Amino acid sequence: MHRRTIEPAVRRRALGGVAAIALAALIGCSAREPAKAPGFRVALLTPGPISDHSWNGGAYDGLLRIRDSLDASVSHIQTKTPAEFEENFRQYGAQGYDLVFGHGFEFQDAALRVGPEFPKTVYVATSGDRASSPNVAGMVFAFEDPSYLAGIVAGSLTRTGIIAVLGGTELPPVKSSFAAFERGARSVNPKVRVLSSFIGNWDDAAAGKEQALAQISQGADFIFQNADAAGLGLFQAARERKGVYVFGSNSNQNGVAPDVVIGSVVIDLPHAFLTVAREVKEKRFVPRVIHLGTASQVVSYVPNPALDSLVPARVRAAVDSARARLIAGTLSADSTGATKP
Repeated sequence: MHRRTIEPAVRRRALGGVAAIALAALIGCSAREPAKAPGFRVALLTPGPISDHSWNGGAYDGLLRIRDSLDASVSHIQTKTPAEFEENFRQYGAQGYDLVFGHGFEFQDAALRVGPEFPKTVYVATSGDRASSPNVAGMVFAFEDPSYLAGIVAGSLTRTGIIAVLGGTELPPVKSSFAAFERGARSVNPKVRVLSSFIGNWDDAAAGKEQALAQISQGADFIFQNADAAGLGLFQAARERKGVYVFGSNSNQNGVAPDVVIGSVVIDLPHAFLTVAREVKEKRFVPRVIHLGTASQVVSYVPNPALDSLVPARVRAAVDSARARLIAGTLSADSTGATKP
């Protein structure tokens, strides 16, 4: 299911006498900050379908984790345009929701605009790197860390010397993770060639397949994708070309195509969402940019056990060593790629 309709705050019924007077009194109250419904209420806006087994599906799993763990009432809407971001942020604020997630960097500006209008609602933009309002926060995932580890695998195993990245649109967090992937590959294979392509959307699996086939035709035999539903087309392309392997992203996609997914670059969105929601429910939440890296265990590289035989012990050891250095802070997967003394 891609969209859930927001439950109305007030259901209009034919009223008479005293009941009509009571309703008029309620309407006279501020429409922006109505009396809140009992219980903890959490909403989620996603930019794409929750059936993508990736970015959006992981967020929806996080919403369900909050529902089950914190006895919360939850709601979800799939949005398409920035105008819808603001419209639905406002609707949830007007209905007195305690916490609203806008799932993606593209929601950040809308959250910062709408947040001050509804000070009793906490707005969190995932991948957002600004928190300039008392009730608006960003949540940054160090996706570069596991992307770097995936790059080590690709750079070590490529037979053609050509690997590739395939994205939905050119959002800063996506480009940053692709750069980390390339740095990881070059750390073990300095001469590797990296192809880069963006589909232009997050939903068109057919276009994703077409772009992947174009990269494969140029010699790419390992491809890291971050394209949500559009990225599912890459799995189809790899299955049609023997000897081509891909990396899952955002969610653990090893089981989506276990014959071609060598491993997944994972964000544990349910864990991250639940951590923030618990802070909000317990009145401990402090607006900030929340940074979650390898040490937090929210981001990780997860090998596909079904293809373990393709990964030599030396490559697994290199990945484990780099992961330990990332946690210790002696290796950086960011734009510098520099180690710390």
